Amino acid sequence: MAKIKSVKQLRRLYKPALGRSVDKELDALDQHCRKFISLSPFVAIGTQGVDGLGDVAPRGEEPCVAKVLDNRTVLIPDRPGNNRLDNYMNIIENPKVSLLFLIPGVNETLRINGLGEIRDDEEFLKMFAIDAKRPVTVLQVTVRQTYLHCAKALMRSKLWAPHAIVDRMVLPTMGQMINDQTNSKDPVESQADMESRYEKVLY
Repeated sequence: MAKIKSVKQLRRLYKPALGRSVDKELDALDQHCRKFISLSPFVAIGTQGVDGLGDVAPRGEEPCVAKVLDNRTVLIPDRPGNNRLDNYMNIIENPKVSLLFLIPGVNETLRINGLGEIRDDEEFLKMFAIDAKRPVTVLQVTVRQTYLHCAKALMRSKLWAPHAIVDRMVLPTMGQMINDQTNSKDPVESQADMESRYEKVLY
């Protein structure tokens, strides 16, 4: 057993990428990419800071989490959260961004790599207003590379299969887990109370 230390060593272990796996890569959004984004309520956003550590953050919104401005521009609103701003601080330092879009029930995913900007343009904030509540900022991603990813990973995971759904009760409540991790002696918030509290501040 040994650590793989070079691309050359790595490539000895795998067959070369050929055919559709290479040919499908685009430098802009076509009609299929745009349709995929319009149906996606969930995206994972990957960034990397100057310290070299990466970060991946989930974003979700029904019926779709992002809007396509044009064939090279995707907009994602930043809704109320914990204000850690890990991804946003990374983008300020290093604008390279990766996106992974999912559609419930669809095993294929859409990948986008590009450059991110944090914007507070009035037109963008207004575009994402819900019940008169606007996001503080919008993430603008300029597409440099995009392609549809095959279904194998989600097929193996059975992610959308009813029998694969895990009962939330197999885990402690979020409140209990956070208390344990922080050695807190505060009363433990129930899962139901936490979700009820979140419902009031989703937007």
